[in-house]
Amino acid sequence: MNWNDLLYNPDEKPLDRLVEGYSYTSIFRTIAFIGDSLSSGEFEACDEQGNKSYYDMFEYSWGQYIARKNGLKAYNFSRGGMTAREYLDSFAEANGFWDEDKKCQAYVIALGVNDVYNGGLEIGGAEDIDPNDYRNNKPTFIGNYAQIISRYKEISPDAKFFFVTFPNDNYRGREDQTNETIKGLYDLTKVFSNSYVLDIHKYGPVYDGRFREKFFLYGHMNPMGYIFTANMIDSYIDYIVRKNPDDFKNIAFVNTDIKYK
Repeated sequence: MNWNDLLYNPDEKPLDRLVEGYSYTSIFRTIAFIGDSLSSGEFEACDEQGNKSYYDMFEYSWGQYIARKNGLKAYNFSRGGMTAREYLDSFAEANGFWDEDKKCQAYVIALGVNDVYNGGLEIGGAEDIDPNDYRNNKPTFIGNYAQIISRYKEISPDAKFFFVTFPNDNYRGREDQTNETIKGLYDLTKVFSNSYVLDIHKYGPVYDGRFREKFFLYGHMNPMGYIFTANMIDSYIDYIVRKNPDDFKNIAFVNTDIKYK
């Protein structure tokens, strides 16, 4: 075998190949998935009268599919309807998500739909971040998002962070919001060390009518959709690890008492 073929090809782009079996995501033994309904395996039901109801079923979430496939421990720090502001104001504290015994080697953050699209919150940018004291961040989406990162960096200083963009969902009239939000996530990687963008908007599929027909149940995904998303996120993290092996060679020591450079 040629082991070089298993590593990073300079011509390869994220999601050129979906990994099978163990991926390099499995180097993280603990991962937290921070997000809203799509991070929670939420299903949307509709009765005969057209009344809708919503259910977070974490075992169907893409994070738990990744965990089962790679034999790692995953936390769903998520809930349907979640915003970055609510996460900071009450949700994380009420559920013990800042607790030391839940600190992780990696955090995957997928927030923004309810903040930006549904809530109309100002997106903001890197200028809204106080790198010396997150409590001074401006209450924009990026300011709130950065505060979440800073809180977890206090708990797990050497953890890796992955920021998930909005998918290419053909939001009519929302292209400017989408592009501004994605730019904000890339700017965060310049502010925070050990952080990476999972740009599924650029490298993933278009969520057009045919895609929704196969992978959605009303406004949320169906079980196949969550598995598809798990394959994308898993493969994207695998790609980043293969591309940047020096960034991850000490990951086994993170959150242990072992001293290392």
